[in-house]
Amino acid sequence: MNKKRWIALVVAVGLFLASIGFQFLTSLATADYETMFNFQDPEDNFGEKVIEKGSGTNKIAVLHLNGVIQDTTPSTLINTNSYNHERFLDMLEKAGEDNRVDGIILRVNTPGGGVVESAEIHDKIVEIQEQYKKPIYVSMGNTAASGGYYIAAPADKIVAHNATLTGSIGVIMESFNFAEFADEHGIDFNTIKSGEYKDIMSMSRKMTDDEREILQTIIDDMYAEFVQVIVDGRGLSEDRVRELGDGRVYTGAQAQEVKLVDELGSLDDTIEMMREDHELENAQVIEYERGLNFNQWLGGTVQSMLGSETDLVGIKDLLRENNAPRAMYLYSQ
Repeated sequence: MNKKRWIALVVAVGLFLASIGFQFLTSLATADYETMFNFQDPEDNFGEKVIEKGSGTNKIAVLHLNGVIQDTTPSTLINTNSYNHERFLDMLEKAGEDNRVDGIILRVNTPGGGVVESAEIHDKIVEIQEQYKKPIYVSMGNTAASGGYYIAAPADKIVAHNATLTGSIGVIMESFNFAEFADEHGIDFNTIKSGEYKDIMSMSRKMTDDEREILQTIIDDMYAEFVQVIVDGRGLSEDRVRELGDGRVYTGAQAQEVKLVDELGSLDDTIEMMREDHELENAQVIEYERGLNFNQWLGGTVQSMLGSETDLVGIKDLLRENNAPRAMYLYSQ
């Protein structure tokens, strides 16, 4: 490489580094410094953000559930904004324990997720209703399907948008099968196992009838639990729930017609319904938030610099964390 090419290379690298530095400084200049330097220990309690002022001491807490319900923690610096299961359960617990909170609204926007995680949220909702006698309303966003409906079922009132996709009542378990592809390309799989069914749902061979029957009994048991949750929460008969729960999705309007939801409206409408239903006209409406710890702030800065390319990191993490078949209350297209 001659001298001129070296100079051009050095200039190009310098311009690239200058561009990165400029974007970083721009992020600093446009940041909310009050939040930016409010670094908190991750174990600290949630702060409160007032979204509607009130004249009384009562509060309505709005909790947002966005994304696939799964008990996974973001494993990279960049992926800091995905659903955090433990954090959501902590928010529910805080809203239940806080004597100043007289009503809770869950803003649900999820296609569902894990069976266990959905059950944990459902059980926490029921616990709060029974122990603290607080009304819990659900406001459905774009999607509140499968596990999203599972957690909504025990709510005192379910409000959906006319175009919300909900329902998808059921359980699904899927895996890939590469046996035919492997045969065509001369790929051998070597499996050493301790029992006949240890490699059930293996990707390297066709599933046997016995294995399918075993897994179907598991799915049937989980589906029966889902049905019972709706029977208990919505007051519908088991036969009716099974009729509605064939896996299909409903719009909000359709769901209201079959009594899977109570009302149609937005989050603001849901807040007004709670105010009127429980004499909370003067209540503040708050959301929980955490001050950023340093990793979250730095991750958010890097994310803003890299833009949509960070989505690839999230997808990579999701694939790595879900490389084994599992039963899901999940609506997927």
